Amino acid sequence: MTDVVVAGGGLAGLVASRHLAEAGADVRLFERQSDLGGRVRSLRRDGFVFDRGFQVLFTAYPAARRELDFDALDLRYFKPGAVVARPGERSTLADPFRDVDAALETAFNREVTLRDKLRVLELRRELADKPDREIFAGPDESTREYLRDRGFSDQFVENFAAPFYGGITLDRSLGTSKKVFEFTFKMLTVGRIAVPARGMAAVSEQLAETARDAGVEFVTDETVTDLDPHASDPEVELGRDSTSADAVVVATDPKQARELTGVESIPTDAKGCVTQYYAFDGPELDAGKRLLLNAESDAPNQVAQLSAVAPEYAPEDRNLLSATYLGVSDDPDEDLAARTTRTLDSWYPERRLDLEPLHTSRIEFAQFAQPPGVHDGLPDVRAPEGPVYLAGEYTDASSLNAAMVSGREAAKRVARDFELEFRA
Repeated sequence: MTDVVVAGGGLAGLVASRHLAEAGADVRLFERQSDLGGRVRSLRRDGFVFDRGFQVLFTAYPAARRELDFDALDLRYFKPGAVVARPGERSTLADPFRDVDAALETAFNREVTLRDKLRVLELRRELADKPDREIFAGPDESTREYLRDRGFSDQFVENFAAPFYGGITLDRSLGTSKKVFEFTFKMLTVGRIAVPARGMAAVSEQLAETARDAGVEFVTDETVTDLDPHASDPEVELGRDSTSADAVVVATDPKQARELTGVESIPTDAKGCVTQYYAFDGPELDAGKRLLLNAESDAPNQVAQLSAVAPEYAPEDRNLLSATYLGVSDDPDEDLAARTTRTLDSWYPERRLDLEPLHTSRIEFAQFAQPPGVHDGLPDVRAPEGPVYLAGEYTDASSLNAAMVSGREAAKRVARDFELEFRA
């Protein structure tokens, strides 16, 4: 039997290990944390659910549709579009094809022009059927340049695109590759945004369960510190021990993956963020299941009323709100909470929210930076020497979809090289 070691228990490692076990390999997965999931984890405390940063699942992700059981995840859905907020003003921008109730308000929204709305519809038609491989092929430019080249107004760029897509890419300047924008726009056009009722950790937990059922052995609190791909059976150094295998799949974070494999093309420039969670009493905010976008600054960039989307995120008598700041600020938690309170007070002068800070999630490496052209230089899963393989979003793009795609592709390459029966 082929012995495979998987280093890292994030989405890529979980997907790779499950496919390899199903192909007949003997798979051991080593994870340095005490729990699995990598960046896709949740803290459940006192009846609240705090995801590790603001995370959502795009139901149109091809890899998610292939690897996950959506029914078992018990998904809760955001409403399409968003509420654009500034002091004393809130207005809804939604997809009139998918939210008929908001069509009239969207039509008369003054945050963007009529021409912008028509161009959105044109882009919607163009990208809905565009294959993903075509989206990531060809010339590239920044999202900001792309939108202006297509004739979108400064109003659209600054009032909607900067906070909305800036929140997705953690880059409010919109300097991210236009390929990321097109892929994300397509996902929003043909699918929905959701969170599992038990939090985003449910995604990792489901992948771990299917991998365990396939026969994967999990070893947590154990770090792969080094490996030698030149040995006949690659030597894998652990914290206080070592082991060997026929093949090693490196599914760690980008920095550690580069250190372990020596593959210099693994991107390590990071985008980070801070997400704070607050409870409040009384009626929900009128944004309901839509994101609140800050039209004026990234402090915070967006606010989500999570308990309105997924009531399971909070006790029955409380509301849960999250606010996300781009970059990893050194400001104390209490200063960020005060800033969120001031911002919401300015958006809702008719009511005063008494926010109770509950949890702060600071994520230094939430995504790797994706400037124009970055995708052309990303490493292949077969980039390392010897029987060593890469499984991580950094082989494709920075997204949950890419992590799962990479895990499957790494497993497929191992199966091919060792003549295992890979199950499509």
